[in-house]
Amino acid sequence: MRRGFRRRKPVWVNPLLMALLALALIKWLFFGPDISADKAVDEFYQYEQEGNFSQSWEMFHPYMKEKFSKGHYLQDRAHVFFNHFGVETFEYMLGEPEKVENWQPADEGPELEVVYKVPVTQVYEGKYGNFILIQDVYAVKDEEEWLILWDYNR
Repeated sequence: MRRGFRRRKPVWVNPLLMALLALALIKWLFFGPDISADKAVDEFYQYEQEGNFSQSWEMFHPYMKEKFSKGHYLQDRAHVFFNHFGVETFEYMLGEPEKVENWQPADEGPELEVVYKVPVTQVYEGKYGNFILIQDVYAVKDEEEWLILWDYNR
């Protein structure tokens, strides 16, 4: 008696499926949105650490660019941290990114569907002693690039 006819899968199907699953896992682990947001915040603070405020300003979301012009930002950032506090550079550490939905940078700011909050700790050594600045920084994907926002909510 002949049992039901079973069609065999080609031998290459299982390895192909395994390879696709492995690629998806690698992409999720190393290139997920939280990792990309973390990299954007890290890049922003690398520019800040180097005193390259022009490049860091370019990474701001348009809402942030409305708050201060590029020239004003370049002048203020260098003046406050390097001149007033007498620091030459700073160290920073990033916390774990956290997904936040329907967030606004301020009451009058745009509502953003999904952002990633990254806690940033900056450590300064200056002429007035050592001090630490802790700030939540937000990264949002705008088309193909990640942009930076600060929180102005009370």
